[in-house]
Amino acid sequence: MTLDLMTPSAFRQRLDACAESAYRIRMGVLDEGEAQGEGYVGQALGAADLLAVLYRDVLRFDPADPEWPDRDRFLLSVGHYALLLYSALAEAGVIPRDELATYAADGSRLPMSAMSTYTPGAEISGGSLGHGLGLAVGMCLGLRAQGRTSQRVFTLFSDGELNEGSTWEAAMSAASWRLGNLIGFVDMNGLQADGPTRDVLALDRQEDRWRAFGWHVQRVDGNDLEALLRAVDEATGRASAAGQPHLVICDTVVGKGVPLLEGREKLHFMKIAADEWPVCKQQLTAGHEKRTRR
Repeated sequence: MTLDLMTPSAFRQRLDACAESAYRIRMGVLDEGEAQGEGYVGQALGAADLLAVLYRDVLRFDPADPEWPDRDRFLLSVGHYALLLYSALAEAGVIPRDELATYAADGSRLPMSAMSTYTPGAEISGGSLGHGLGLAVGMCLGLRAQGRTSQRVFTLFSDGELNEGSTWEAAMSAASWRLGNLIGFVDMNGLQADGPTRDVLALDRQEDRWRAFGWHVQRVDGNDLEALLRAVDEATGRASAAGQPHLVICDTVVGKGVPLLEGREKLHFMKIAADEWPVCKQQLTAGHEKRTRR
């Protein structure tokens, strides 16, 4: 059903389901972080709404068969967001939820940076930033060569990866080869390892830049589930075997949903005290309950 034909009540049901999923994904992120006492928790909390929309509402996949040939592909370019991917995979039923407690432990299938050789449902290995969009382009071309024209390839990359030349080579290639089944998302949270992204390399006028490269572009508040869901609906509604690739720029807040962590200094890699984890979870639950009462 297209968005134009969807009734308001049907859309509200989808939105509510995504909100519940986003809450559980964020709680899973906190469980993983607590198991290690540290991690890239802030970014994962900020991008959780997008993963909830994708895994709860959009992606076509089989939880019992992560290698199902007709699945959509989701590529996590920004590998250190792995704890977000793992929580989403647990929410989707691909991995057991209690396995999240093994995050980054020796021998775990859930290493700190996502690796396709270890984790069911992880399409690519992460770590070297700037390679995800290029891999997505290659995957689209591979599917085309196999005659698989209905599968869609989604990829999430960070604003810091816009500093990488490989990202722009891939952007140019995707438009040139008319990869209309490619849908990219930029997590525009304004932070990277060396500090605010604006202090490292200017990221202004991103919409104009991507449109100049031949992409269909939207920009939304990545923590506004309704806006996000509508943007993804538009992108998937325009997806085609040959056409414009699609980009959704998502402005997000690092640590979203946990006031204790939002705006905290040194957010890129967080060390969180043992007595703070229960507070984080209480704040997350209180915020979710406040939303559901509205």
